[in-house]
Amino acid sequence: MSSGTYTPKPGAAPLPTMIAAQAVLETKMLLRNGEQLLLTVIIPALLLVLFSSVDIIDTGAGKAVDFLAPGILALAVMSTAFTGQAIATGFERRYGVLKRLGTSPLPRWALLTAKTLSVLVTEVLQVVLLTVIAFGLGWSPHGNPVAVLLLLVLGTAAFSGLGLLMAGTLKAEATLAAANLVFLLLLVGGGVIVPLDKFPDAAQSLLGLLPISALSDGLRDVLQHGAGIPWGGLGILSVWAVLGLGAAARFFRWE
Repeated sequence: MSSGTYTPKPGAAPLPTMIAAQAVLETKMLLRNGEQLLLTVIIPALLLVLFSSVDIIDTGAGKAVDFLAPGILALAVMSTAFTGQAIATGFERRYGVLKRLGTSPLPRWALLTAKTLSVLVTEVLQVVLLTVIAFGLGWSPHGNPVAVLLLLVLGTAAFSGLGLLMAGTLKAEATLAAANLVFLLLLVGGGVIVPLDKFPDAAQSLLGLLPISALSDGLRDVLQHGAGIPWGGLGILSVWAVLGLGAAARFFRWE
């Protein structure tokens, strides 16, 4: 055996390895958090079952689940990428976790990338679960899966940017209150459960520009009505993604 076989080789791991390891850690932390699971998994599933089974809201012609399932998928994206990420990151910032991670070999942008990858992994699990439940309720989706994927990815980018912006600029307690309030307001006024055409005409124009409305209506156009690429919804989500991620990168405070 030659000398030097066991010589230590100090230095940081390759950047992709560090990002992957951090993403796995972020995902495990998210899945172990009972409150986050309630928000990101249980509430959307309960809403889907409740409003599909009980005739509470007029969702128009056809089965209620055909209208509700796309909106609930949009809600799941928002709950994970925006509400859950904002709250978790806000408290990590308060307790100094982000400050310590910022001094590690992992670049700060790579840490935010790992958080986004964790969000995507969680969303895959959400989509699978909600799809299984929707099929059990008689859902009959249509449309192009590529269009669905584009909507989900851009929706994730838009909500992730807004969540990180909130977490990086407000105090943790303010982020907790604001993120939950926004979640409730967009649940009611974002076309998730209540169709936008139930609102006054003036309100419809404004509500239609919200990222949750663009995502839920875009998914509904594809999955319920079999439409092609929903360029309008994709355009709105792209604008929100650029603005949200750009503002988060510019104004995010690590301490």
